[in-house]
Amino acid sequence: MSAELLPLYTETEANWRGPELAAQPHRWQHTLSEPELVELEQTVFRLDADVGNIVDIERRHAPLPTLAPKLASIATDLMQGVGFALIRALPVDRFTLRQSAIAFWCLGRHLGDPVSQNAAGHVLGHVRDLGFDYAKPSARGYQTHERLPYHCDSGDVVGLLSLRTARNGGLSSLVSSTALYNAMAQRRPDLTRVLMQATYRDRRDEIPAGRAPWYRMPVFNLHQGRVLTHYVRSAIRKAQRFEQVPRITPEQEAAFDYLDALAGSDEFRLDMRFEPGDVQLVCNHTILHSRTRYEDWPEPARKRHLLRLWLACENGPALPDVYEQAQGFNAAGRPMGIHCPGAVLNAPLVAEDGGAGESATRL
Repeated sequence: MSAELLPLYTETEANWRGPELAAQPHRWQHTLSEPELVELEQTVFRLDADVGNIVDIERRHAPLPTLAPKLASIATDLMQGVGFALIRALPVDRFTLRQSAIAFWCLGRHLGDPVSQNAAGHVLGHVRDLGFDYAKPSARGYQTHERLPYHCDSGDVVGLLSLRTARNGGLSSLVSSTALYNAMAQRRPDLTRVLMQATYRDRRDEIPAGRAPWYRMPVFNLHQGRVLTHYVRSAIRKAQRFEQVPRITPEQEAAFDYLDALAGSDEFRLDMRFEPGDVQLVCNHTILHSRTRYEDWPEPARKRHLLRLWLACENGPALPDVYEQAQGFNAAGRPMGIHCPGAVLNAPLVAEDGGAGESATRL
């Protein structure tokens, strides 16, 4: 196939550039009304008193009739629109940590089903610096203070609730992977084709039953009229520790470098600074996200802290079979996250090591 025949995906809201959306916050920012906040608070206080285990809270326990239409609209935007949303100012200052987690969980339950984020079965994650070394093979960057390169998480959607911010840094950046594909297809179709071929990824010792410690999948997956992106360069690099895995080629390195450069450029990225109570929701199939390195507060009680959900969403896009290699599919054909033998789904309220090997650290 000649270079000019690479398909483009320009007639979609998922094809956006950062400066465009920075000037149009109404397309992705949401503020809860007073009635919506009151309803959410009353629900949180009721569930906090009535339910012991957060994992047991289902959508039917938090119907939220006032807020639900807004959440349904956001769910549509995540899969058919720009691919992300920012809900401003949940009242975390009036909540305990457990109550904040319940509020976040209830919002997530209206979007999808929480899935495991690590080998310990954590369905509620804590993004905090636990002092792990991101350079190690099993390293997961969300438990360090280092810069996180552009990547996607597991599940259909990743959600973050900001509880406390860092002293300096920790800026969140998003980029449309659809726009990146379109630009690469036009400017460097040769490198685009490289990213349409499968690359080896390290599972970082979080290995489902019957699976190899690595898997293969392309970065760009063209499927049923959409381009779906799955990119974690650190997992590609760390797979090189296995002798059985082919070495990364110069062409692959060039393609990764070009993709990273586009993603981090002013032309494509959208930056946002979290405030306590902000909820960011991102579709992993059409958005790559990043975080700048940060300097934390010395006092433990002030340190940067975000809660995280990975969600499997019934309204997610149809996925090619290769996605099953990465995470496995649930009964509805949605990605299941990280499932390791013996793990039981749980929602810890403290940041703890939940991974295999030396640490839980990983993107």
